[in-house]
Amino acid sequence: MNERGWDECDFIFVSGDAYVDHPSFAAALICRVLEAEGFRVGIIPQPDWKDSASFSALGRPRLAFLAGAGNLDSMLAHYTAAKKKRSQDAYSPGGKAGCRPDRALLKYAGMIREASAREGWKNVPVIIGGIEASLRRFAHYDYWSDTVRRSILLDSKADILVYGMGETAIREIARRLEAGEKIEEINDVRGTCLRGKIRPSGALELPDYEAVKGKDPPSLRAYAEHFMIQKSNADPASARPLAERSDSGRWLIQNPPAYPLEQKELDRVYELPFARRSHPVYDEGIPALKEVAFSLVSSRGCFGGCSFCALTFHQGRAVRGRSLESLVREAEIIKNLPGFKGYIHDVGGPTANFHAPPCQKQKNGSFCPERECLFPSPCPKLKADHGPYLKTLSALRLIKGIKKVFIRSGIRFDYIELDKGKGHEFLEILCAHHVSGQLKVAPEHSSAKVLEAMGKCGDYNEFRDKFFKMNKKLGLKQYLIPYFISGHPGSSLEEAIELALFLREGGFVPDQVQDFYPSPGTLSTVMYRTGLDPRNGKSIYVPGEREKRLQRALLHFNKKENSPLVREALEKAGRQDLFKVFGIKAKKKP
Repeated sequence: MNERGWDECDFIFVSGDAYVDHPSFAAALICRVLEAEGFRVGIIPQPDWKDSASFSALGRPRLAFLAGAGNLDSMLAHYTAAKKKRSQDAYSPGGKAGCRPDRALLKYAGMIREASAREGWKNVPVIIGGIEASLRRFAHYDYWSDTVRRSILLDSKADILVYGMGETAIREIARRLEAGEKIEEINDVRGTCLRGKIRPSGALELPDYEAVKGKDPPSLRAYAEHFMIQKSNADPASARPLAERSDSGRWLIQNPPAYPLEQKELDRVYELPFARRSHPVYDEGIPALKEVAFSLVSSRGCFGGCSFCALTFHQGRAVRGRSLESLVREAEIIKNLPGFKGYIHDVGGPTANFHAPPCQKQKNGSFCPERECLFPSPCPKLKADHGPYLKTLSALRLIKGIKKVFIRSGIRFDYIELDKGKGHEFLEILCAHHVSGQLKVAPEHSSAKVLEAMGKCGDYNEFRDKFFKMNKKLGLKQYLIPYFISGHPGSSLEEAIELALFLREGGFVPDQVQDFYPSPGTLSTVMYRTGLDPRNGKSIYVPGEREKRLQRALLHFNKKENSPLVREALEKAGRQDLFKVFGIKAKKKP
């Protein structure tokens, strides 16, 4: 601040992540956007949450404090699916754990208020945002406490919550604060939530907090209904304001979502003057930066519709791809960065080959609230086209100084099959130029029953055969690394055994399996909480904690330490006939 001649900041961003000035890090992205609007922005990364003095390190912001928990929900960052403490945090210096508190946004907002009171700063607005704010903006099931918690806006007592990708909302709020509007007057910005004493006229009322917090059948059904109302009001073109009454009688009011950035604006955001490195104060480095330092974000949004994914709740379903020219310009910058060895590690987004809007509605920034794009069958209006993505990849390969361009984001193999014009060409180009020996895909399961609960479709076996056939044609030896989820709602021991047999017959036992993790903001978490499929109101099987351990062990049946659990799983399922198949020795008769 002294070097820049600043006597104060306009905004101060308190972040749960270490400061990395790279467009893949939320704090850097929002702060660069505000800087481009002419505002002076300071960042306080990972403050000491036990000492309010660390929150006043940059003085009083002229307009507002901003706060975000980081690129991950702080509880997901701290705990495994088994609720055990993680030993590392990729978004902290040297991967050190414990640099941010549990429920970081609540703590940060409280400490900002405490610091303001101590310093005598009156009426300093506090605006929260990011993934933790987005996923917890309404009453939500919290896996770690096994309770339904209130909106994080109400519990944090912040002034405004920005949800989704916040560039448009934060720019409008900043301009209006600069123009002299009071924070309580800024109540109509798309992509924001507010606290209120009355329900606004025209707002659609959700079941209130008291109705959804219990574990009795009426509460569980109300919770499922609560989620589906949110889901059906996520389209920017048709969504109504939503209102949820808390136990205190206050209202949580959600304005309709912001429209996705158009391509020109998306290009501009990602071409802001990022340093693309961690702050010099960190000697140890930030592990998360290693994954993205030499990667390109080529798209936003995902219309995959997976039940267990919260991306649609945060980024939205409408896909926006960046222009070829913008990505080439960014690649030219990356190739001159220290440590670059000629390899672009990724060109992708939530789903790499979702590079452009697949229908006219999505081109308008909208989508169909009443149906998914791919599930249970592809929408007739969806037009799969890998052409723009192929042109972009071709242009990047031709840049002097770039040896290889890899794709490491997820690939939707069912979308490749849908593209009758360019699908085969894309698979060939992908195998020939963009696989670093292994391609990651996510079939998630083999059981039709579980895949239906997951909102997944597509024939993995067919894609696997085509992938290996293509590599044989090209004279290449490359592998598929499929990802699977164990213990998902809808999966009993019977379905877990089916998946284990599928893996054994395919000759592939994964090193890692994701045990289902009920994070806020997903349809699968609603299933886990309620035992209902909120899409149709029917009961759905939910495995308990012990059974989840058994299901996971089945997928790692080859590990000797899992033999007792595999035996227990097979015995409970009445499948002792499979002991030999999974290498389990029969007990000797007395």
